[in-house]
Amino acid sequence: MDVLTPEQRHFNMSRIHSKDTKPEIIVRKWLWQNGYRYRLHKKDLQRKPDIVLAKYRIAIFVHGCFWHKHNCKYGSEPKTNKDFWNKKLDDNVKRDEKSEKELIKGGWRVLIIWECEIMKWNCELENKIHKFLQSDSFMEKNIYDGILDDDIKYVADFNEKYLP
Repeated sequence: MDVLTPEQRHFNMSRIHSKDTKPEIIVRKWLWQNGYRYRLHKKDLQRKPDIVLAKYRIAIFVHGCFWHKHNCKYGSEPKTNKDFWNKKLDDNVKRDEKSEKELIKGGWRVLIIWECEIMKWNCELENKIHKFLQSDSFMEKNIYDGILDDDIKYVADFNEKYLP
């Protein structure tokens, strides 16, 4: 049973937006301050990445941990209306994987930045972003051409094993 009335729940849910979220704005400010120029929600790409650095062929997604089922304390499972939410969140994850795979096969590099990483912003995250933006290893080795479908998720999450 929900602790909020339907009107209160509706009000809360109506305040959740998919664009210009606080975590996304934090990443955008950092990119701008570090000299990276970008476009937002580029419509001619699959699923409109949050941030696009066309010069580098990089698509950045800033994922909310709950909405994209991240395995962290913010990615908790819904306690009410479980069937509805589990289907919705599973569909989000499937759509994410499909979009990432299409972008990578199209020659784009994909970086996923999770809400929990942004909320505890530190040098580790800055190094991760810098290393990803400055690395050409995906392009040089064409690693996205020979990658298995199951490995796409790890490439999108910027698994260290793919970079020197």
